[in-house]
Amino acid sequence: MKSLSVPANKLQTALVLLLLCGPVQLLAQQAALEPFTNLDTKALQSLIASQPQTRVIDVRTAGELATLGGSIDAGTQPININRGWLEFRIEENVADKNTPVVVYCGINQRSPLAAATLVEMGYTNVYNYADGFFAWRDANLPVALPDNAPGTMLFNKPVKVTEGVWSAIGATAPPTFENSGHNNNLSFIITDEGVVVVNAGDNYLLAQSLHREIKALTDKPVKYVVLENGQGHAMLGSNYWQQQGAIVIAHEDAAEEIAANGADIIDRMRNRNRDKAMGTELTMPDETFSDEMVLELGGINIELRDIGPAHSPGDILVWLPQQKLVITGDIAFHQRLLPVFEHTDTAAWVETWDSFVALNADYIIPGHGEPTDLLQVTTYTVDYLRYMREQVGTLLDNGGSLIDAYEIDQSAYAHLDTFNELARQNAGRIYRAMEFE
Repeated sequence: MKSLSVPANKLQTALVLLLLCGPVQLLAQQAALEPFTNLDTKALQSLIASQPQTRVIDVRTAGELATLGGSIDAGTQPININRGWLEFRIEENVADKNTPVVVYCGINQRSPLAAATLVEMGYTNVYNYADGFFAWRDANLPVALPDNAPGTMLFNKPVKVTEGVWSAIGATAPPTFENSGHNNNLSFIITDEGVVVVNAGDNYLLAQSLHREIKALTDKPVKYVVLENGQGHAMLGSNYWQQQGAIVIAHEDAAEEIAANGADIIDRMRNRNRDKAMGTELTMPDETFSDEMVLELGGINIELRDIGPAHSPGDILVWLPQQKLVITGDIAFHQRLLPVFEHTDTAAWVETWDSFVALNADYIIPGHGEPTDLLQVTTYTVDYLRYMREQVGTLLDNGGSLIDAYEIDQSAYAHLDTFNELARQNAGRIYRAMEFE
């Protein structure tokens, strides 16, 4: 029997493999020839620990993540790119082709092909987690779930922050159908006379789900709903609360934002949430204020304050002086990278920070992420803004371009959720704004 030698040319190699192995095994055999490294579970743990910039990508479908136990929690926001979309979406998630990239699936069938694809695309530091997700999960290693509260629209059920104050912590990720738009914190204050809710929620059904949790804790009615700004996840559930007899309150600038852009905001939510958008209708706040409003309820003073321009129009914070607790809304961030919008005034946001610090709060509930302290939100809000403005300022002084701005080193913040979605966008928007300062 005549033996066949394997040609060096890749096309010839593929034809030989087709003859020897048949079409079913061809792609897997080709993948085996590519220069990527296979990892077992222990090696993956070691890589994540030693190189925290590593991007770990699940190439299964979103449906598999939702029904088969989630995805690997590597300490950063999980990345899910369906194998069929890898070539189209990898660069928006991993722009630097020298970044360590690990791909995995359930049982090591799709991931070797994904690793081979990345090598072909020029990625130089590619790994395949050969044990697969189920081995990781069954070893009781950290897993990120698409929903931490199955059976409810909430991403997380409310947790007690201090006496009388609770918060349902949203996903620190963009809004999706899977998280039902619950990607911000929905907080509430229980008093002897009634409840004050901070943020109406992204939609009617999400607001209803939050209300069920409130009613499990108290029989007092929801008297007020305060909107931290005019964004969809803050205000689109307002019509549910108004139906329950609550008074919806917002800053006058947030009300203007809702009036101007609310129709587009609700359309985007309906397209994303599909049947989960049922019942949601755009409504305006019942009351507005300009500088400050104080709610006195059950012996508790709840101060709604505008302390200056920050993240978006109508940003306010909710200050409880007796508890020394502040609900910051989008004035403070720490577990996800803050977003810079077209209308964000980063210079003013830096100036606003002093008024926030002056509160000397013992408890801080940010707009996104778990309750935290002043050091954390300072590091990942105002320190980040100052760093980016300093870097962009140096670029402008030296004649740097917008393209140069996109390459600013933001690696110190790469572990934050939404980094891949926002880092380059933030750099570009800060550059364009500072050109005219």
